[in-house]
Amino acid sequence: MATGLAAATARRRLLHLPRHRWAYLSSSAATTEGLDGGDGSGGGRVKIFDRDLKRRHRDRAAWAMGETDALADAVADNLLDRLEDCRKAFPSALCLGGSAGAVRRSLRGRGGIEKLIMMDMSADMVRKWREMENATDDGLETHFVVGDEEYLPIKERLALKPDGLFLAAILGGETLKELRIACTIAQMEREGGISPRMSPLAQVRDAGNLLTRAGFTLPGVDVDRYTVKYNSALELVEHLRAMGETNALFQRNPILKKDTALATAAIYQSMFGLEDGTVPATFQVIYMTGWKEHPSQQKAKRRGSATVSFSDLQKQFGSNQN
Repeated sequence: MATGLAAATARRRLLHLPRHRWAYLSSSAATTEGLDGGDGSGGGRVKIFDRDLKRRHRDRAAWAMGETDALADAVADNLLDRLEDCRKAFPSALCLGGSAGAVRRSLRGRGGIEKLIMMDMSADMVRKWREMENATDDGLETHFVVGDEEYLPIKERLALKPDGLFLAAILGGETLKELRIACTIAQMEREGGISPRMSPLAQVRDAGNLLTRAGFTLPGVDVDRYTVKYNSALELVEHLRAMGETNALFQRNPILKKDTALATAAIYQSMFGLEDGTVPATFQVIYMTGWKEHPSQQKAKRRGSATVSFSDLQKQFGSNQN
């Protein structure tokens, strides 16, 4: 099984579309499904994702993923490009999330990092990282932690030091739009209705708001789009499983009928198939940047402190405009 997935990965081709940089100075779009209040322990907190199921997905991905992944490596490389844009060095770093392994492969001394802590909710994934680290000899001090990022102290901005940097890459709302369309049509045809098959994803406008609510300063958001070619929709699903990125919603239908799955693949091929017989899949990646507050950082002037009005500027320069 693992050998077959590795071979399938080698057949994928990654197309990097031109980058669209959007400076929204202001994670996912929240829904109201799965309110936790039935036992009184959640205090009415919205619970959208099944964390235990997500951990099992990560356990499966630990043995299903290949040594490299073109998509994850491209995202990690672009994320670290933003680290290199910073003039200061960061001796210590915490790396967590689905593509932490790709970040470790692409680090190569970037950002002046001397000590790296890698964290994942899956013990199997951490074990695999440790095995891979044993084969790496680049002098970087690396530590491994098993833990759920949901319980990190977000109010403390991930316990960053003053003037510390937060970088993140998350999947945006346009991700897998082709699969969403094909699956919706197939469910309507075969089952007479639709049920949630994919997790809700963040919109660009949500990312900046999330950074602000978390207390970060100088928040920035920009977007990349990637198109990956697969031999079929079924190979795409295999890739999602190998990345640990399949549906983990609480309110999900755990059963996907065989004829619905086959209809989805056929519709996908019919609507989006390319001349070479492959099918494209869109991945929108939202990159987020935020800083822990520090006196040396730029700050907005106090409201009302301006000495020149826009009307005066318009009078001065408006006559020169055609």
